[in-house]
Amino acid sequence: MPPNLLDFDSVSLTKFFATLGEKPFRAHQLMQWMYRKGVVDFSEMKDLSSSLRTKLAEQAVIELPKIREEYSSGDGTKKWLFDVGHANAIETVFIPEQNRGTLCVSSQVGCALECTFCSTGRQGFNRNLSTAEIIGQLWWANKALGRDPKGERVISNVVMMGMGEPLANFDAVVSAMKIMLDDHGYGLSRRRVTLSTSGLVPAMDRLREQLPVSLAVSLHAPNDALRDLLVPINKKYPLSELMSACTRYLDTAPRDFITFEYVMLAGVNDSEMNARELVKLLSQLPCKLNLIPFNPFPMSGYVRSSSESIRRFAIIVREAGIVVTIRRTRGSDIDAACGQLAGEVSDRTRRLDKRASRIHFL
Repeated sequence: MPPNLLDFDSVSLTKFFATLGEKPFRAHQLMQWMYRKGVVDFSEMKDLSSSLRTKLAEQAVIELPKIREEYSSGDGTKKWLFDVGHANAIETVFIPEQNRGTLCVSSQVGCALECTFCSTGRQGFNRNLSTAEIIGQLWWANKALGRDPKGERVISNVVMMGMGEPLANFDAVVSAMKIMLDDHGYGLSRRRVTLSTSGLVPAMDRLREQLPVSLAVSLHAPNDALRDLLVPINKKYPLSELMSACTRYLDTAPRDFITFEYVMLAGVNDSEMNARELVKLLSQLPCKLNLIPFNPFPMSGYVRSSSESIRRFAIIVREAGIVVTIRRTRGSDIDAACGQLAGEVSDRTRRLDKRASRIHFL
């Protein structure tokens, strides 16, 4: 099968053009057609010679993921369901705000990390997405949303916070982010591309060395015992290792702080004692804390913390000198809020079967 050119960042696309006997600037022209102009038909790329367009049509394809459904929330949030084959689908969410528009992009079909409060984590895992399937989400959303009355792109920020653990699909995610950052691609700054991880420490170090973008860490607990339950990857990379990796990351990060995400679960991690533990954990690291009211999904087993509990928690952390924000829930009426993305996953991990087996023997 001919290569899908959406799988290539600038370096690999230049190498491909070299195999065709073409100069590097042709790769840059093609990127501008695909990403800046949203054109994926070779015949419409008029500043490429007729012979080159014919050659590309014979030896390559530009293949995007297919949109299955589009949903719109009453608050302006939009969600797309993309068909990625074999009865699998992923979800992508756009969140409009006063001064920016943020696209939340998926990196995997499902997720293997089994965070207990996340709908995606309950679905099991099927496979990693390709670079084309990752950047294709931005391509479609950018085409759908276009530009504002001032001529600026509506999508100003991208967060790798959709379905999946981005660092578990390292190569494809980094390649897609290179296209997002490339001046011939979407031209975003590293400060406007954020990757969220549950704490894959070796991959965090690789990212720091290869493509440091803004970093968010899904923390959700102030101690190892609780985090082992909520975020099972903590058993492999406990908090001491995670905090050290965050400190190292700041050496090359485009921002001078790490964002920590903390979902608020009633009676689980939202007590005043939890808040004081969290202060102790974060006090030595430049950071911001984002408190996320839990967004329910069927059979989750959790309840959202009360507004008063979240307020008290925030006050304790803020009085210790840590910047705290409370995330406003967006898109919950279309299941597009944080933690609610599920898509459709043909679970290759047979997670539900394993759970049923455990329950049976209890």
